[in-house]
Amino acid sequence: MTNVLAPYSESKLIYDGYSKTGMINDAISFIIPVYNNMPDSFTENPNILETDFKSDNTRVYADVSSTLNVRTGPSTSYEVITSVDRSEIMTRIAKGKQSGDLWDKVKLSNGIIGYVFHEYLVSLPDVQIKQINVSIDNNVINKGESKKLNVEILPEEAKNLPIEFISSNTSVATVDSSGNILALKGGETSIKVKSKLNDVSSSEIKIQVYSKVTDLVLDKEKLVIQVGDKFEAKPVVLPDDASNKKVIFSPEDKNIADVDETGIITAINQGNTKITVQTEESNITKQIAVEVLPKLTEDEIIFDKSLKVNLNEVTGWDINDISVKRVKELITTKYRIEIYNNKGELLSDEKSIGTGSIIKIIDENGVIKMEYEIIIYGDVNGDGKINSVDLLVLQRHILEIEILNGPALKAGNINRNGKNPSSLDLLIIQRHILDLQLIEQ
Repeated sequence: MTNVLAPYSESKLIYDGYSKTGMINDAISFIIPVYNNMPDSFTENPNILETDFKSDNTRVYADVSSTLNVRTGPSTSYEVITSVDRSEIMTRIAKGKQSGDLWDKVKLSNGIIGYVFHEYLVSLPDVQIKQINVSIDNNVINKGESKKLNVEILPEEAKNLPIEFISSNTSVATVDSSGNILALKGGETSIKVKSKLNDVSSSEIKIQVYSKVTDLVLDKEKLVIQVGDKFEAKPVVLPDDASNKKVIFSPEDKNIADVDETGIITAINQGNTKITVQTEESNITKQIAVEVLPKLTEDEIIFDKSLKVNLNEVTGWDINDISVKRVKELITTKYRIEIYNNKGELLSDEKSIGTGSIIKIIDENGVIKMEYEIIIYGDVNGDGKINSVDLLVLQRHILEIEILNGPALKAGNINRNGKNPSSLDLLIIQRHILDLQLIEQ
């Protein structure tokens, strides 16, 4: 073969191929021909002049923030053999004395010989880091705050050698090159310090980021329930990464409705009362208005089988046909049916329902026998449609710009995991709008 660079370039292509397919560690047998009278060392590219170099034997490392390319020759026009970072110790076997930019010849620890730009090489100091001690005044950092690590390098003569700071969970906290820790969200991470020139590293320091409670949102602000029924309240503590999400439930009148420590409300007797919900931290307080009605018999109000009724919540609506007239057709009862939108306005038959609309079942004397709350998953603004407006409203909630509550909060939890709506719910709305996957009601 007359192309003297072919062995390198073609073998590199093969290496890259095996690397990308995950076969780099597979055992492969090769038969390599050995010819007579072959020299003991490889021959340089004929374009590289020996007179441009002088012999050297200095241990060096790359003074770079990321990586340094090692090339087949002393110019950027030559191909890259590999890349090295600061932790790679090399031997400079020839120092460049070219005119213009200087390039040195180096040998890596794995035996690879190549050329690197002279400006990035620094001689390995005689004194190496032997020990790194790390401490911090307080292992708990409030979200959004910054705190500096105390670092001691031994021996003293090695204190200016390059080190790096590593956070095991950069989503919780990051650490810069000076050892400043920035707390990003509630959780735990570990920080350690490592020498860039040898394998010496510090022990890990556990860091806890504390995220304070800022708000409390109720998934149910008004509960209409029948005597004997139970309902589980699932308030949302904000922010999502709050460190202490414990809430305390307390009833105003246990004779009407009681509540246990997990938020399960039990209707005892007919009447009106309130359930107080309070965060353990910050003492943020909200109340659920509870109206307990007499127990109805199963045949007094019958919903179509296509609908899903859970106490006073109704889901399972066909969003292509949600007029008031159609809703009334899906309910069988001897009582009068009135439907109000989420603003409390009575809707005529041709109007459409939306999330937060209320179905009122009223007897001949004007007494409300039962109220039902309509939930349409994905319709967080309550207009009965699922479109880009809902996408924007839910996005603002996730960013804590404008918080949803009550039925809108429940409608935003499209994947029904009982948690605060997240980017996953946003994605589901996007896919619905693009007709890729319709939201199941």
